Amino acid sequence: MTIVNFTPVPALIGGALIGLAAAFLLLAKGRIAGISGIAGRIIYPDSPGEISWRVLFIAGLIIGGLIYQWLGLGAGVSHITAMVDKPMLILAGLLVGIGTQIANGCTSGHGICGLARRSPRSLVATLSFMGSAIVTLFIVRHLLGGN
Repeated sequence: MTIVNFTPVPALIGGALIGLAAAFLLLAKGRIAGISGIAGRIIYPDSPGEISWRVLFIAGLIIGGLIYQWLGLGAGVSHITAMVDKPMLILAGLLVGIGTQIANGCTSGHGICGLARRSPRSLVATLSFMGSAIVTLFIVRHLLGGN
C-alpha cells in the first residue's frame, strides 16, 4: 500500500479541533459529539428545542470541509473514487447505520468521546468497530478479490 497524501500537520490540527469541538459541546450543552446521534435526533428529536444546535453542528462539519478545500489546504485530493459499485456502497451505508443503532453510537461518540471519558461500554463498542473493519477488509481483499 502506498500512502499518497501524507499530511501529518493538517491531520494533527484537525484532530485537535475535533477534540476541542467535542469538549466544547460537552461543556456547553452537556452532550456527546457523536455524529450518528446528533444527525439521528434531527430526524427523530427528543424535543423541538434540540434541533437547531444539531443542524448547526452538522452544517459546521460540511462548511468546515468546504472552507478547508476552498483555502487550498486540501491540495493533493482532487477527487475521491470508490473502488466498488453503487449498490455495494448503499449496502455498506445501511450496515453502518444499523451498526450505529445497535451500538447506540458511532466511532465519534464511542471512539473519541466515550474513550476520553473512560467508558467501558465505549471501549467494547470501539473494539467491535475496529474488529469488524479488520474482518471486512480481509473478506473484501482476500476472499472477494477486491483492492
